[in-house]
Amino acid sequence: MPDVIEERAGVPVLVCDPAGPPVATEQDALDLIGATYLGAEVVALPANRLDERFFSLGTRFAGEVMQKFVNYRVRLAVIGDISGHLAASSALRALVHESNRAGHVWFLPDLAALDDRLRS
Repeated sequence: MPDVIEERAGVPVLVCDPAGPPVATEQDALDLIGATYLGAEVVALPANRLDERFFSLGTRFAGEVMQKFVNYRVRLAVIGDISGHLAASSALRALVHESNRAGHVWFLPDLAALDDRLRS
């Protein structure tokens, strides 16, 4: 399935293909942001597409990617099970907790949780 824009809970969302290319550079993140210019307000990105460096906060890759989305005012929803990464890093757990309290970057288990979040 290619990346597609779907309306979810009344919001246009770029739902990314789990088998799509990895997000391994800032340019990859910018490419996703650029794809939203076709009408999406949110990018639903499967966690498995994120380079492993994203989950190792010492690399600063997560911060760089998340900042791009904030700067361009596009919301990012990382979709999928990241429990293994969370178990290995208290700093990542704190980042996820704080991100989920705010409005720009969310870490959610599935698209149904994204729908619930968009409704609230």
